[in-house]
Formats: sequence, structure tokens, C-alpha cells
Amino acid sequence: MADTVAEPVETPAAVRHAEEVMGTVFSFDVRGGEPAAVRAALAEAVAGLHRADALFSTYRDDSEVSRLARGELDVPECAAEVAEVLELAAEAERVSQGWFSTRYQGSLDPTGIVKGWAAERAARALAAVAGVRGVSVNGGGDVQMLGAPEPRRPWRVGVADPLRPGGLAAVISAAGTRELAVATSGTAERGAHIVDPRTGRSAVTDLVAVTVVGPRLTFVDCWATAAFAMGSREGLAWLESLPDVEALLITAGDEVRCTGGLAARLG
Repeated sequence: MADTVAEPVETPAAVRHAEEVMGTVFSFDVRGGEPAAVRAALAEAVAGLHRADALFSTYRDDSEVSRLARGELDVPECAAEVAEVLELAAEAERVSQGWFSTRYQGSLDPTGIVKGWAAERAARALAAVAGVRGVSVNGGGDVQMLGAPEPRRPWRVGVADPLRPGGLAAVISAAGTRELAVATSGTAERGAHIVDPRTGRSAVTDLVAVTVVGPRLTFVDCWATAAFAMGSREGLAWLESLPDVEALLITAGDEVRCTGGLAARLG
């Protein structure tokens, strides 16, 4: 009987980068592809993040969103990205029945969708480079994953435990899918920053964190925000109703609630 020799597994080259933008850090991990081509695409992706910050920052008086809010511009006069983001935000508001909103007390503020949208857009641009097998873009703890880092090894993301600093509440695996995103909204890192769109004030709920898993970071980021504002009972029921979405909710009383299919994503 001849000996069986395992074929060598090629480990894709890794190109990594961290960029401070939008008040947070975006971390890139790109596997495969010709390194020079990947670095060129990465430079374009980073430039895209800074452009998004310049367009959408509510802290800049000269941003197009600030000018739009003051009535100095109309949407058709803005960059194409502004119309795209506002259209996506309108869809998120419709699906969430108003629990996600870009308007608080009458003021336009689409920043709740911009970070996830920008990270997803950057990841998809990098994944389009010839030979690239896997991309992970982490924007301030919210992650878009495409492909895989190595053959037969999926991307995995740890979800921080908001009640136990340094601990993990879960580990999410992208095994079996070519695209997966993970986003968390809560009070552990930034305090009570999530707004109840009905009142325009900080949301008061029984939750400390909501983590949502789905194909697109643009939307799972919105869903995490909306579900947090709803509270654990209504938020969980709503998340269960969304296709291709799973979630983990943690209450201030240390109760963990999750959607029925989340177990398939743990690992």
C-alpha cells in the first residue's frame, strides 16, 4: 500500500493596516492577492474612509451633511455617496419601523449608518482585487468579513462581555458563508449614547449590549442600534423576524437572550 501524502495547504499572504478615522480605528486584514495590488487597493480604501468622514461628519461645519442639514444644499447637489447613504438609511428606518432614524428632534444625522456602510464598502473593494481570498475590516469593533483567511479556516470574531471587562460573551464564526458581519451596540464603551428616536433623548432600556450577525455590516449595525432602543423583549422578537439575521442580547441583570439560529454561528 502506498503512503498517503497530504497536499500542502497554501497560506495566503497577509496585508494588514490600521487607520485612525471617523473618531475610531479601522483595522484591515487582507489575505491573498499580489501584495502591491492589495496595498494600492488598500490605499484607495483608506482614502475612501477619509472622504466619507469629510462628507458625513456632523462635527465639521463644511461637510456636505452639515450643509444639507442647514439647507445650504439639496441632495442632488451632494456627492453620490450622500444620496446612497440616505437611501440605505431610509430602508433601515422602514424595516425597523422608525426605531433606527437619521433624524433626531428634526436634525439630520446619518452617522449611525455611515461607519458600517464605509467599512463594508472598503471590504468589498478589497475583496474585488484579483487573487484576494479573504478580507476582514474592523471599524471600531464592528466587523465585515468576506471569504476566509486560510483554506478550511473561517474568520472568527470575539464579542466582548459588557459586564466582565476583558471577557468574551461569545465567539462568532463565519464558517459556511462567504460574507458575514458582526456589529454591537451598547453602553459599555461609550456610555448612554444610543438615542430613542421617539424622544430624541438617550434610550432607556433593560439592555447593556446587542450584537447582531448578518451578511452586511451596513444593516446589522443599524439593527443593533434599533434593537437596543427597543429593549430586550421587543428587540429580540423583531430581530427574530429578520431574514439571515441572528443576535445576542445581554441585559443589565446579566440575562443572555439570543435568536433561535445563533448557535449555528458560534465557534
